[in-house]
Amino acid sequence: MMNRVVLVGRLTKDPELRYTPNGVPVATFTLAVNRTFTNQQGEREADFINCVVWRKPAENAANFLKKGSLAGVDGRVQTRNYEGQDGKRVYVTEILAESVQFLEPRNSNNAGERYEGGSSYGGGQRQDNPFGQNQNQNQRSNNNNHTRVDEDPFSNSGQTIDISDDDLPF
Repeated sequence: MMNRVVLVGRLTKDPELRYTPNGVPVATFTLAVNRTFTNQQGEREADFINCVVWRKPAENAANFLKKGSLAGVDGRVQTRNYEGQDGKRVYVTEILAESVQFLEPRNSNNAGERYEGGSSYGGGQRQDNPFGQNQNQNQRSNNNNHTRVDEDPFSNSGQTIDISDDDLPF
């Protein structure tokens, strides 16, 4: 049996960070994931998927992601239930994230300030440079020459691309 989910989307609001009575951090957020097709009016619809992440990745998500951030989630589908205030059983289906990837630089203009570097926080350590502001400023200036994740590097160039058969991996 297999239960594996990989999603890429934008956060609908800032992550909500809480702590269990034992002090374990847990963050929840909703990811808006675009569908690959359009509806009858030609508009692209999205699915809004609830995600839960635990421990250090939860703290990192809360600290570095915000509303509009582009994020990748790798995890599994989980269904749980509880008794609601009205006494009825409530069922919740959500993604239990094992890792959260930050897919845009912190200084991207799409959704305000974000974590710089697009690093993964599935339990790893921070990838930025904690040793001084000057080196962070150098990173920012170097990132200006890179293509953003959601940009097509070949759009509006008007130039042909010269690719040899030897350059192809197949």
